[in-house]
Order: sequence, then C-alpha cells, then structure tokens
Amino acid sequence: MAKDGQGRLTSEKDIRSLAASTLLKLFDSLYEGAVAIDRSGHITWINDKFKAVIGWNGTEAIEGRQVEEVMPNSRLRAVAESGQAEMLDVFSIGNRQVVVSRIPLHDDGGAVIGALGVILYDRLQALKPLVSKFQQLQTDLASARKELAGNRQAKYRFSQFVGISAPAREIKEQARRAAERDMAVLLLGETGTGKELLAHAIHAASRRAEAPLVRVNAAAIPENLLEAELFGVEPGAFTGAGQKPRPGKFQLADGGTLFLDEVGDMPAVLQVKLLRVLQEGEIEPLGGNRVKAVDVRVIAATSRDLKAMVDAGTFRADLYYRLNVLPLRLPPLRDRGEDLPILCETLLEKIAEQAGEAVKTVATSGLACLAEYAWPGNVRELHNVLQQAAAHSDGRELGAEHFSMLPKPPVRLAKAADAALPVRTMRDAVAAAEKEEILRALAATGGVKLHAAKLLGISRAQLYEKLTSYEMVSGISDTKKTA
Repeated sequence: MAKDGQGRLTSEKDIRSLAASTLLKLFDSLYEGAVAIDRSGHITWINDKFKAVIGWNGTEAIEGRQVEEVMPNSRLRAVAESGQAEMLDVFSIGNRQVVVSRIPLHDDGGAVIGALGVILYDRLQALKPLVSKFQQLQTDLASARKELAGNRQAKYRFSQFVGISAPAREIKEQARRAAERDMAVLLLGETGTGKELLAHAIHAASRRAEAPLVRVNAAAIPENLLEAELFGVEPGAFTGAGQKPRPGKFQLADGGTLFLDEVGDMPAVLQVKLLRVLQEGEIEPLGGNRVKAVDVRVIAATSRDLKAMVDAGTFRADLYYRLNVLPLRLPPLRDRGEDLPILCETLLEKIAEQAGEAVKTVATSGLACLAEYAWPGNVRELHNVLQQAAAHSDGRELGAEHFSMLPKPPVRLAKAADAALPVRTMRDAVAAAEKEEILRALAATGGVKLHAAKLLGISRAQLYEKLTSYEMVSGISDTKKTA
C-alpha cells in the first residue's frame, strides 16, 4: 500500500480498498440480520439473526423459497431487477418497524445477480430518533385523516329521526326512497323539524355515503362572502385572496353531497350560479376565467315558502323547479303528538349524557302539559325546554310544574265541550287560527317579524299583509324596525 513519508495514502486504489474494508467491518458490526436473494427472487442465504426477527422457527429450510413467501412486502426483488440500491427505508415485519438497507449484488463483470437486505434498527442508535419521529408522523397523519373524514361524513342516520307516528313514518319512508335516487332533494318545513338530520341520513344511505358531505348555511354567511365560500377563489381575485387557489364547498363536496341550508336566503346573483351547477355540473371560482367540472348532489333545505317567493319574484322559478325534483315536507311537532313520549325519552337521555347526570323522565302530568303546547320551534324547542326543566329539577321526574317556562295559557286541544259552541264559517275559523299562530310566532321571536315569518313558513311581505288584513298592526309593538 503506497504511503508518502508522513504515512499518508497516495494511491486512489489503496484508498478505495481500505475504505471498502473499513466500511464492511463497520457494516458487519451494525446490522441485526441479513438475507440475500438471486436475480429470480429466491432466497440464497439468510442468517440466524434475520430468522429470529421474522419469527422463523420451522425445521424446513428457508433457502430456495421465494422471498415474498417469507416477507410478503419485501422490495428485494425490485432492487435485484433495477440494480438501484435503497440505502435507508422503514420496513414493517409484523407489528414491528425496522430500518433496512437493500443493496444490489454484482458479479465480476458488473452484472446484477441478486440483492442483499440487512436490518440496521437495534444497534444503529442514531436512527432511533428518526424511526420514532417517523412513527409519530404516521400516527398524526392517520389521526388527521380520521378527523377530516369525520368532519365531512354523515353524523346522523334514519334511526336517529325519532318517531312512531304516521307522519314521522311517512317522511322517513319518503327520505329513504330519495336516498336511492341520485338527484336534487328539497327539504321543506318549519325550523326545528329535523331537516339537517334528514339530509345527513339521506347522504348516509346513498351511493355517495363514502364521499364527503359538506354543509353551507346560506343565511349565516354574508352575501359578499357567500360566493367565495360556495365556488372558491382564484389567486388575486381580491385584496387578501392569497397566492394559492382556495377551493369552495362545491369542490370540497366533489363526488359527494352538498347540504345547502336556508336556500331561500340565497341572493339572486348566486341563484344563477347555483342553477348552472345543477344544470351543467360545473362551477366558476371567484376571479377565475375557466369553469371546473364537479360531481355533487345537492340537498337543499328551507323553512320559507319558496313557491310564494317565486310568485313574488324573489326566487328564480327555474332554480325552484331544479331543486324541487324530490320535495320532502317535514311534519311539525304539533302534528306528531304520538311522538312526544319517545322524543322526550330520547332527548332526556342525550341531555343527561352531555351533562354527566342521571337520566330524568317526564311524568304523566308533564306529558299532558307538553301535549297542549303548539311548539312553533318544533323538536329543537322541545329539546331546549327539556334541558331547562332538567337543569332546574333535583328530582328524577319532570311534572307539569317544571314546564312553567311555556307560554300561558297554553294552546289547548279541542275538547268535547267545544261542540256546544256556535259553529263558525270556515273563513272565520281559518282567520282565527291564522291570527293565533301569528301571535304565537311573534311571541316566540320577541316581535322580530323576519324571524316570525320564517317560523310561519311565509315571507315577511306576506306576514305584513296578514297583519294589515287582520287589523293587528296597531296592537303589535314594532320597536325593531329592521325586522
């Protein structure tokens, strides 16, 4: 070996030879197992350490077997075929993850004749933090994917739409039939009747169940932001838009379902763009000049009278007919008196679980009191009333005295004695009933006419017409002029 007078190596050949010898000794001291295969993927040699790692304790020889028989996910064959080394990789053996190297083996002529695989995990201390970090990243990634999937999956099923009454059974059957058809669904009904729950259930029972379910409330997003929220934003579309495109809800729901709540509150300019999605299956992001194809099923919901809005010119007729392919009208709670006991039981169980307390029940007197109320807020209002009653009661049973928060006198059901009263014309009876409902809606909303109109399922203009027609304007406080 050539050296100069100071003991330094001067020959490149000698340097290579010494480096190879040194690296081989170091390599041999580090590895925890080794296996070699030929070009056809047969194991030609395997040491005892590797056998121990893979748990091989059989009496039959491993040599001669295909490497995939011993390690199903091995990449040694790929290395032998490509001739490309894989110096560091994380490989799973059972429930254990190890760091491995895969090296092609060459003959004297330079041809690849096989591959060598070695396990480096246990003694290569410097790699343990890397492996630990890798495993933590894998765990975090799986958790993030699970959370993201959970946020965009259906939260409710048909079994959670509680009810044994004929109206409840009928609407569930209609919704199940709607789930089988891949077309737009329009959920109609008063606030609190369960429109969102039914939308989730329809998605969960449809062929799109494994795809995203994305929700947008058109009434909760300012008009100037709703377009970007629905259709996305291209870079530079407006000040602060950023340099990267931001997908809208339609893109996030691609392949799945978009639940468009309170569609009756959508501005006219966006009604045109929504119509385009339903007709053409394409969107145009804000600030963009190219359309993008999307495959989205729309389930729309509203507590407003869309047909009346069409007649009044505040909602596009062509959009209405596109949405109204499968209309489902959810029954109000006052038409589901038979469901009150089971609804109370289900809701009180949920309330108790959230509060970490014992489950309360409703006594016969309490059920009678609840049955006399008209429930303008429907099941949502029932939940709130039960929650209040449970919070203010130390006992396990809720009687009529626990529901003092309900308006007095309650709206009572017709009694047999009423048959002795003078019979009114249908017109007078309808007018009296309408006035009673209007007063109840105004009381429930604190006199805010916009909200009262939504409870009644009519437009604000229609509500004003009725107030004027029944000469009720002078007797109603109108301090909230913006309503």
